[in-house]
Amino acid sequence: MILDDTFFIAAPMAGVRTRQGWVRSQQQTSFSFEPGERCLMENHFAVRLAAAVRRCGNPVLVGLDPRAESLPAGLLSGDDRRQPDRVAAAYGEFCRGVIDVVAPLVAVVKPQAAFFEQQGPAGMAVLAEVIAYARSQGLLVILDGKRNDIGSTATAYAHAYLGPAEQHGWGADALTVSPYLGEDSLEPFVEVASENGGGIFVLVKTSNPGGGRFQDLVADGRTLHAHVGELVEQLALQTLPGEETGCAYGSVGAVAGATYPEQLEEIRQSLPHCWLLVPGFGAQGGGAADVAGAFDASGLGAIVNSSRGIIFAHDRDPYREQFGDARWQEAVEAATHEMISQLRDLTPAGQLAE
Repeated sequence: MILDDTFFIAAPMAGVRTRQGWVRSQQQTSFSFEPGERCLMENHFAVRLAAAVRRCGNPVLVGLDPRAESLPAGLLSGDDRRQPDRVAAAYGEFCRGVIDVVAPLVAVVKPQAAFFEQQGPAGMAVLAEVIAYARSQGLLVILDGKRNDIGSTATAYAHAYLGPAEQHGWGADALTVSPYLGEDSLEPFVEVASENGGGIFVLVKTSNPGGGRFQDLVADGRTLHAHVGELVEQLALQTLPGEETGCAYGSVGAVAGATYPEQLEEIRQSLPHCWLLVPGFGAQGGGAADVAGAFDASGLGAIVNSSRGIIFAHDRDPYREQFGDARWQEAVEAATHEMISQLRDLTPAGQLAE
């Protein structure tokens, strides 16, 4: 649906509502929309994500984190591991093989940019190919790049990863972003994402053990991650789709780890308009019960990532003996089904399959 010039963003206390949009208040960040601008609501990232998760009936997010030493036998020889172009080619073959298996089962994949960047120009070219291939198979793609900067540099990052692929090269649906440089560093990502029907996921409470050193520091009576979460919620409110869509989420989401379940539940309550990207499931120790608090009452609102536990399932029990390297794609499929089943049994996401 295309809304006319009277479209406004429902952001309580974020400013004054006018025909031009929200005017910036002194307390909160907001964005102005010029008369004549159009907003294509069916292309809104949160609307597309909700539709894709409902279609698949589960919130599983498969991380594409290729590592040379973990690839199934036959994809990369020992000598080839010292040649970045051959490693990159193997990463492309492997990721396409994973995508072929999971595309009928899940809504979203998340390539980790670092593993492709490690292989230089060839790796970055393969990253673009993997993103394009995943999208051609009907998957949404969240690029895990954790980018940020200020001013024109942030804008360049945003266009690079969230702009149209034919213009900028990558064309992801969403990007992970670091908030450390403040709200003016996030604004360019929000603006470019909104222009292109994309989204961003801002690091709020990460799954790694050392994250608490900064994220749990208390300032003005609240943790640092609570302050970050407040800003992320404001940005989500300012990027809500129209009420006609029935979607209560904005295009700005939060990263909140499965390894801290009590804080994850608190974040869900304090960020009611944010999709949560939940890492830490599986190999990092988080389980289905740990992520139950990330979902809203309807089973939406969160996507749960597993990378190593799915893509390298051929090398872990019980799949190592059952499938091994030769049948690694069958191991990927079995591990994906196992995660789907766990989340359906132990979280509100089970309602999606009803």
